[in-house]
Amino acid sequence: MGATLLCELGLFLLCILLCTGNTQDAVLTIEPSSSSFFIGEFITFKCDMNEGEDTDWYYEIKKDGREFVAYNTDKDYRLEIISTRDSGEYQCSGSWVRSHHIKNSNTVSITVLDKPRATLTAGTTIIPVGGSVTLTCSVQSSDGWKYEWFTQTQTTSEIQIRDQQNRDIRVSQGGIYSCRGTRGNPVYYTDRSDDVTIEKTSQSRTETFPTLLITGLLCGILLILLLLLLLCYIKLLKGETFSF
Repeated sequence: MGATLLCELGLFLLCILLCTGNTQDAVLTIEPSSSSFFIGEFITFKCDMNEGEDTDWYYEIKKDGREFVAYNTDKDYRLEIISTRDSGEYQCSGSWVRSHHIKNSNTVSITVLDKPRATLTAGTTIIPVGGSVTLTCSVQSSDGWKYEWFTQTQTTSEIQIRDQQNRDIRVSQGGIYSCRGTRGNPVYYTDRSDDVTIEKTSQSRTETFPTLLITGLLCGILLILLLLLLLCYIKLLKGETFSF
């Protein structure tokens, strides 16, 4: 009798350990790891039951407490964001295939924003002789961006500036510049920024003022000399002695 009770007690404790004490809560993660997304991007939900094999569970995803993806055998679910209505609180649940055992995960909050436009700013729009200016491309309300840069002139077609993916770049050539942000897989593109025109100060313009100044001084000196010579000539004609 005692042995039977001991066995039953042991089985009961083992069941408790297997069902609760020896397992971790379910975990829901998303890729990319962010709280803000834009229309047109993709999110992958990953549901981990932390118990048994992946094939031991059926998986469900809820949004704001309601069924969003019905129970199925896929622990990962990829969502294409098509509307700001995709914002909300997401949670996954797992149902053990051999019982009615249910596990619920943590919740993940997602905010969906309209497609952004990159913003291009310049420290100055005039490049000094022998110098450069800094251009900055930025995207609102999120991170993880790389950047594409474009340039053209009044006489050339647009080209992409290769090997430039940083937020800030320095340019030493005049032209019309624009940029956009990229991130994710597949690659997501923001709208292009407004154009910014950068002008380069020419060498001839910087030399114009000192050149004119020197030329003016020389002309002034020559004019004074000519006036003195003319005055001297007039006095000589009158038989007067010229003195300074």
